[in-house]
Amino acid sequence: MGGAAAIALTIWSDQPARDPITEGYPVGNGRLGALVCGGTEEERLVLCESSLFAGGPYDQVNPEGRATLARIRELIFAGRNREAGELADARFMSRPLRQMPYETLGNLHIEFPGHAAATGYRRELDLDEAAVRISYDLNGTRFTRECFASAPDGVLVVVLRAVGPGSLDCSLFLDTPHVEHGERAVPGGLIMGGRNESREGVADALAWEARIAVRAEGGTVEARGARLGIRGASSAVILVAMATSYRSFRDVTADPARLNGETLAAAGRFGADDLRARHRADYRALFRRFAIRLGGETGPDKPTASRREHSGDDPALAALYVQFARYLMIASSRPGGQPAGLQGLWVDGLDPPWGAKYTININTEMNYWLAEPADLPECVEPLAAMVHDLAEAGRHTAVALYGARGWVAHHNTDVWRASGPIDGARWGLWPMGGAWLCLHLWQRWLYGGDRTALARDYPVLKGAAEFFLDTLVKDPRTGFLVTCPSLSPENAIPGQADTALCAGPSMDMSILRDLFDAVAGASRVLERDVAFRAKVLDARARLAPLAIGKAGQLQEWQEDWDLEAPERGHRHVSHLFALHPSAQITLLATPDLAAAARKSLELRGDAGTGWSLAWKVNFWARLHDGERSHRLLAMLLQPERSYPNLFDAHPPFQIDGNFGGAAGILEMLVQSHALDGRGGFVIHLLPALPPAWPSGSVRGLRARGGVLVDLDWEAGRLARAVLTAKERRDQAVRVGGVTRRVILEPGIPTEVSVPGE
Repeated sequence: MGGAAAIALTIWSDQPARDPITEGYPVGNGRLGALVCGGTEEERLVLCESSLFAGGPYDQVNPEGRATLARIRELIFAGRNREAGELADARFMSRPLRQMPYETLGNLHIEFPGHAAATGYRRELDLDEAAVRISYDLNGTRFTRECFASAPDGVLVVVLRAVGPGSLDCSLFLDTPHVEHGERAVPGGLIMGGRNESREGVADALAWEARIAVRAEGGTVEARGARLGIRGASSAVILVAMATSYRSFRDVTADPARLNGETLAAAGRFGADDLRARHRADYRALFRRFAIRLGGETGPDKPTASRREHSGDDPALAALYVQFARYLMIASSRPGGQPAGLQGLWVDGLDPPWGAKYTININTEMNYWLAEPADLPECVEPLAAMVHDLAEAGRHTAVALYGARGWVAHHNTDVWRASGPIDGARWGLWPMGGAWLCLHLWQRWLYGGDRTALARDYPVLKGAAEFFLDTLVKDPRTGFLVTCPSLSPENAIPGQADTALCAGPSMDMSILRDLFDAVAGASRVLERDVAFRAKVLDARARLAPLAIGKAGQLQEWQEDWDLEAPERGHRHVSHLFALHPSAQITLLATPDLAAAARKSLELRGDAGTGWSLAWKVNFWARLHDGERSHRLLAMLLQPERSYPNLFDAHPPFQIDGNFGGAAGILEMLVQSHALDGRGGFVIHLLPALPPAWPSGSVRGLRARGGVLVDLDWEAGRLARAVLTAKERRDQAVRVGGVTRRVILEPGIPTEVSVPGE
């Protein structure tokens, strides 16, 4: 990896975590995980399993909704938006009106009596090892603790050691906030099992279990009631298995006790060194594909949390932030688990903020902006699997609520793949969530070129398009096709008494242009559905276009309401979807629209929640303003927006800011969204490099077309660029304001000439 591997890949603290969410260090294997607090007298590990949501399979569709749809549309087109919202709340919205929350499984406690006087304390998360380590001294003995979540062995591993005259004397027990549960000790282990919670009238349907096996060296392991004691040992290995009865959003017949028993029996064949080696090899096969260096100190001798105050002057912290986000992606989204939700894999309690489920009007999508360019395509698989599930569940919602073919999902979903409009009309009557998620399937094709995966995904893409072919209506005021009812997330319209319902908001039209392009593109690649392709492209041509308002801004709605909206500085900037993540607005191809997008950003200002700042980092990078983008990134890393463990502070914690901010850093270095006029993409090198990063390097950044990019720059100018493609390509490359073409041969690194050569 050359110079790019030089940054320190450790997040560390000199004190234990007081709060697991804001200070604890996360570990995960995509399905199970923990937050490690690292106390000296008591270690607390918050245990999570990705399928453990409340409730069970349920149908949200309001039986009155379909008969109400036409009247809601009439009211909106008559300018009676408030009445439309009231009618939708009364007769169209889902029953129940809320979806099911993600829940913690419980806690593993390890008590170390007499360790309050420890000295030399250090707690660290090693991103290259994917392990949390705690160490301290007590009466001449060095005590160490290591925790990692193994994907190949399916267990959480905790290794305890005492080096010196003392020994390990500790006790273990499990507890949980779940009402229905039980725990017991067994020879060499602990078992805790129970059921999830009922919510919103939806009955509990999941059984869950955590099972622990303990091996000690040089001492004994004793069961006492519901506790396990380790006495006189020099080391101990604790294996934690977790499972639920979840098989799919319609099947809850798995046997967690059997699954855990099999998992522990298999993992128990290995000692600590072998478990660590197997975990490390599996993890590094993903993590070490990519490296980044942005300058600055490579190993500052101060706790990571203290660096946040000076984030704008700490390029190494920005590089660490990218690698932390890649670590979180690997830890929270692997095949076989659920996608990363609002808090990734990690929650503490039964009622996390917003249910810690999947908010699909920005947050879930933002979670996955990083995966493809950071060369983690495997981590997209859980998201793709959820979209396939939603296509199945959303067919019922489409026909029962809208009388339409295809499928639909609104602004939230959960493990049961609920797809109806929830929370209230002003937030939830937005039918675009499934359409936006489909674009990740198309991006998977653009980055990876896997024709087999595209063939699997095509029916899902087609079904999403079918829904809109059936539900788009002609706006009587303009003649354009629009969505109705819909809204611009989560912004109210002016003068309509706390309602958001409208027709054809700019975000909807932009998503649909991309969806229809994706369906048509997939149809061409797969050489199928010519007649359907024509229908899709015809509808695309009749969609309401983007418009520029009286202040020179990109309009958020069909009407020029932006300056009258009740929240001028609203955190959602959804109408700029066409600038990012879409490529409908670019500086070179659509300069007038790019200027309007810039004006909208200026009107909204730089304030915002964590994920909102992260999106703005990406927006300004697309406008090639690296200095403004970096300024927002520095704000994102400040203590107000990043907790001591570097989790994004919305506040409260939402992981999308971590992923979105890291994706924005990569957008500053390489962009590959603009078309080259020949059916391919332009790879633009250092399009928004900020002055704060005059020298640096990146290895393994992935561009659309399956091209890996290695870069070095000095004094703010590109010094070296090497591109490696999977297939032969006539590739357009933009460097220093000049676009040239380079022939890339399969698997052969090709150096691109830089300005001045």
